[in-house]
Amino acid sequence: MSTDSFGYKEELRRALKFTDLVMYGIIFMIPIAPFAIYGYVADASSGMVVLAYFVGLVAMSFTALSYKVLSEDFPIAGSVYAYAQRGIGDAVGFVAGWMLILDYLLIPALTYVVAAAALNQLFPLLPPWIWIVVFLGIGTFTNYIGVQATAAVNKFFIALQVLVLIAFTATGLYALYHGAGAGHLTLRPLYQPETIKPQLIFSAVSICALSFLGFDAISTLAEEVEGNSNKIVGDATIASLLLIGGLFMLQTWVAADLANGMKFKSLDTAFYEIAEIAGGKLLATVSAWTTAIVFGVSCSIVSQSAISRLLFAMARDRIMPAFLAAVHPVFRTPHKSLLVVAALSLIIAIGFLDHLDTLTSFVNFGALTGFMILHVTVIVHNARKRSLALFKHLISPIAGFLIIAYVLYSMGSITWMLGLAWLAVGVVYYAVLTRYFKRDTRLEI
Repeated sequence: MSTDSFGYKEELRRALKFTDLVMYGIIFMIPIAPFAIYGYVADASSGMVVLAYFVGLVAMSFTALSYKVLSEDFPIAGSVYAYAQRGIGDAVGFVAGWMLILDYLLIPALTYVVAAAALNQLFPLLPPWIWIVVFLGIGTFTNYIGVQATAAVNKFFIALQVLVLIAFTATGLYALYHGAGAGHLTLRPLYQPETIKPQLIFSAVSICALSFLGFDAISTLAEEVEGNSNKIVGDATIASLLLIGGLFMLQTWVAADLANGMKFKSLDTAFYEIAEIAGGKLLATVSAWTTAIVFGVSCSIVSQSAISRLLFAMARDRIMPAFLAAVHPVFRTPHKSLLVVAALSLIIAIGFLDHLDTLTSFVNFGALTGFMILHVTVIVHNARKRSLALFKHLISPIAGFLIIAYVLYSMGSITWMLGLAWLAVGVVYYAVLTRYFKRDTRLEI
C-alpha cells in the first residue's frame, strides 16, 4: 500500500528491508541496555531483575501487537500520532504525537548524557559537553545522508554488542560454576516468594521500561520500507522485541546470580563491578567503553532518526511548522527536522547533565502515555470496522492498556507533575493553533 492512498506524495527513499527494521529496533533498545541501569532495577526489585524484565516484555508484547495491527492499516510515517489521528480523530492524534515528542526528542539527549557520564570517569579532565558535541555530530551526519548509512552503522554496532554479550555470558557462567556468587544459576532472580509484591515489581518495571523503548520507533520508518508490503513493519516490531527481551533476561540472570551477596559501590557501576568478577578488569573496562559508545553513537543515531520522522509527519499535516516537512533533494531525508532535533538535543543534554533521573522519567512518561493511546486507538478503530477478531482487537489492547496504566501509576509524583505539565502545554498549543490562528489540521485525502 503506497502513501498516495493516504493523501501523501512518495517523498522518502524506500530502501529498508525486514532485517534492517529488526536491527533498527534492536539497536534502538540496545542489547546491552541493562549494563547501564542494572543497579537501579536490582535495587527496586530486591534482586528479582529477571522477573522485572519478563513483566516488562509481557507488557510491551501487547503493545507490539497493537503496533502490528495499526501499522498494517496505516503504513505511513508518524507512529502513534498517525494511527490515533486516523483511527480516532485529529485532536487525539495531536495529543499522541505531542506525548511521543516528549519521548523521542529526549531519548537522543538521554543517550548523550549517559555516554558523556561514562566517558567522563575515564577522561575526567575533559568537560562532558565535548563528548555530547562529538556524538551529536556523528549522529546528525549519519542521519542526514540517509537511512542506508544508518542501516550500515546499525549492523556494525549490533555485532559489537553481541560479541561483548557473548564474552560476559561465557565468562560469567564459568565464574559462577567455579564458586563465584551463588555458585550456580538459581531461581531467585526470577522469583522470591518471601519478597515479591506487585508494587515492588512494577516499580522496577517502570525503570527497566526504558530498555524496551525503541521497538515502537520502527513504525516511523514505514514510508522507507522497500516495496509496499504493509506487514513488514509489524512483523519486524514483534521480532525485535522478542529477541531483545530474551537477551535482557539472559544477561541479567547471569549477573544477578554472580552478584549474590555483593554490596555495590554505586548503582551506576553495579554491572561493571559484576563484570569484573566474571572476567576481570579487562571485561569491566570493555563493558563500560562499549556502553558509552553504543549509547553515544548507535542509539543516538536511531533515536534522532525517529524524532525527525515524527516531526516530518506532523509538519506535513500542518500541526508543526511547515519547514520541518522539507525533504533533502539528494539524500531524500527530512534534513531540516534533523537539524532542529540536533540543536534541541544539544541544549537539553547540556541542561540535564546532572539530572539523568529526571530526564529518564520524562522519557518513560511520554512513551507509556503514547502506548496507552495506541491501545485505545486499536479498540476504537476496529470497533468502527466491526471487527470480530476479539483477542487481537479488544482483549490484547485492554490488557496492554491496564498493565501500562499500572506502571505509570507506580511512577513518582514528580514524574506525573512534569508529564502533565508537558501535556498541558500541548493542549494550549493545539487550542491556539486551531482556534486563534484558525489552522485547518483536517486531513485532505
